Amino acid sequence: MNLTPATFRFKELTDLDAVCEGLMAWGKDYHVWLFQGQMGAGKTTIIKTLCQNLGITTLVHSPTFALVNEYSGPEKEIVYHFDFYRIKDETEALDIGIEEYFDSGHFCFVEWPENIESLWPQRYLLINLHLLQNGERLLEAQRIG
Repeated sequence: MNLTPATFRFKELTDLDAVCEGLMAWGKDYHVWLFQGQMGAGKTTIIKTLCQNLGITTLVHSPTFALVNEYSGPEKEIVYHFDFYRIKDETEALDIGIEEYFDSGHFCFVEWPENIESLWPQRYLLINLHLLQNGERLLEAQRIG
């Protein structure tokens, strides 16, 4: 499998659908996607668009306090959306069964994964978002494992 990283640049939200379609085509064989980036970089917005591209029609929002949201698509596809921004200890992730989620075969989109780094699976996409000086956003994705 080609492990070459992918890079996407976008400025307007109208470009995000095409970026997410490209990202999904590039990373479709990976089910755990780890999103890193500063506050306001666009992690939740990208996850919303990815979910829309997967046919999720329910409200997608960051599960900051619940830690995980579950969304169902039209083909019975399940997407798990995690936000570990407020987590104080990795045992909180273990308590919700993070390993079972990661092993489920369903898409797991994880915001703030650096807060549970020792729990990352062996195979995942690492997605870094950067805000650039000119107002653009840079998305760098790498296949691991």
